[in-house]
Amino acid sequence: MEHAAIRILGISGSLREKSANSRLLTAVAELLPVEATYETYDGLAELPHFNPDLDGDEQWRSEAVQSWRKLLGSVDAVVICTPEYARGLPGSLKNALDWIVSSGEFVDKPTAAISASPYPEGGAVTLESLTGTLRMMSANIPDERTLPIPGITLKFAADGRLKDEALVSDLQKLADSLVRDVRSREAK
Repeated sequence: MEHAAIRILGISGSLREKSANSRLLTAVAELLPVEATYETYDGLAELPHFNPDLDGDEQWRSEAVQSWRKLLGSVDAVVICTPEYARGLPGSLKNALDWIVSSGEFVDKPTAAISASPYPEGGAVTLESLTGTLRMMSANIPDERTLPIPGITLKFAADGRLKDEALVSDLQKLADSLVRDVRSREAK
């Protein structure tokens, strides 16, 4: 039986050009099966500050917000990889998630959450905050699809590719879980 293509969206919580989080998302994309298409959302910096008074106001339309919601609604699964800033989520990522609370694009969406940090905790505080936010929005994010990564600066080779085989294995399990979840939904 031939399967339809799976659309997976990657979201980096970092706006840095050479972010380790963005490189991790590239590594996840390379581990996906051939029938999966992968796209990175790069509009975090363009989203206006969340204001609940504006959300739903027909007179106020943000093209960036509408595009964000449309893209998120059109994909089958999501992978978010974020650094930890001051033991919390980067403001730009939290802002993007705030724009989704009332519109519901994460409801029952197969989702994976990764935090990467140079510190031994691997951004565990941020990961807990991120998964709490996503679960409040009813994202489908079981514990097997959450991954804190400590010592991220030591995980890459000089050419920017992952050199840590244990991490590659963990990312493969995470990617496989997303694909399995999407396929099981298709079968229903």
